Amino acid sequence: MIIDAHLHTSGREDADGVLRSLDEADVDMAVLLAPFLTEPYSLTNRESLREGNRHLSRLVAGHKDRLLGFAVVNPLHHEAASDLEAAAELPGICGLKLVPTGWYPYDDCAHRVYEVAVRLGLPILFHSGIFIDGRSGRFCRPSFYEVVRDYPGLRVTLAHLGWPWCDEANAVGLIDRINGVDPAESQFRFDISFGPPPAYREGVLRLAFDILGAQQMQFGSDRFLPCPGAHIRSAIEEVHDLLDRLDIATEDRRELMSGTAAKWLRLVTGEPG
Repeated sequence: MIIDAHLHTSGREDADGVLRSLDEADVDMAVLLAPFLTEPYSLTNRESLREGNRHLSRLVAGHKDRLLGFAVVNPLHHEAASDLEAAAELPGICGLKLVPTGWYPYDDCAHRVYEVAVRLGLPILFHSGIFIDGRSGRFCRPSFYEVVRDYPGLRVTLAHLGWPWCDEANAVGLIDRINGVDPAESQFRFDISFGPPPAYREGVLRLAFDILGAQQMQFGSDRFLPCPGAHIRSAIEEVHDLLDRLDIATEDRRELMSGTAAKWLRLVTGEPG
């Protein structure tokens, strides 16, 4: 089984095309993020984000066996908390994507959004690490997300292993292991999407396996829809190649490709079958 836990929408896709791409890529389920990086959607335009969340709901509604919708809000908007409540009422919306840009994860504006997320049981996928488009990554250092621990029960994933602050990301995740928290109940998980460039990937992934373990790591393609299934599949094959080179055990591969995300999303509560 494969769960792609980080797949962007653009606003130009339809459900049939998304499902066809997933079938071509041999992906069983996908977390789809509301559009915010493609025109006319923008993090700076509140109404565009609200429309993006509605688009996402229309896209995933009726396909809960395959598609899981993550809304997008911007905590800089005073109404972000109420926008999240409204999005959570839409069919198929079951989580939240947040991108710290212009705000820090520990800022008061973010706390108001976390309060809603934890009350509604919504997991959060955060961008972490540097941006490739030139925006400042200074808001997205992994240690800034430690504020999540102020909200017991809030489950988050830090994308991209926090590159280039991967050691910092590992340290944040290690706290639960040090304190004997079952990985299935850990507040922190880390996706391996994109992030480290090729020269770093093998070493970064090895350290993450050694320090965090597969049960705190999950696969995400970070691809943008609409796209051919082969485009998503190329991300999967790249990961398989890395796992082969690192000689990762079959059980750990299953956790990385589906088990960790299934527990994060509360699709299962125990070990994957």
